[in-house]
Amino acid sequence: QVQLVESGGGLVQAGGSLRLSCAASGSIFSINTMGWYRQAPGKQRELVAVMTSEGATNYADSVKGRFTISRDNAKNTVSLQMNSLKSEDTAVYYCSYIRFRNYWGQGTQVTVSS
Repeated sequence: QVQLVESGGGLVQAGGSLRLSCAASGSIFSINTMGWYRQAPGKQRELVAVMTSEGATNYADSVKGRFTISRDNAKNTVSLQMNSLKSEDTAVYYCSYIRFRNYWGQGTQVTVSS
């Protein structure tokens, strides 16, 4: 089993920045993918950004150039720096760990006021 604990959500004005962090613990394999998904009210959960343990990244088109994912393999942490936030970024953000299956954190609310 893998446990994920997120931090860093909150309320911010449009154009502002937030940083999300997530720490993984439990049965962690050195080769894995960690990242972030989000779910807005009435919408499906969608990929925001993920990063493999080798450093390969994948971003949603809607966040490219504004969000940056990073990770520390030694500490099993992943972070998401979110800049130039827009009201459409408002959602619950979920940390994800993928190895054989997808594990989810409890989610952290990000609210961007216009």
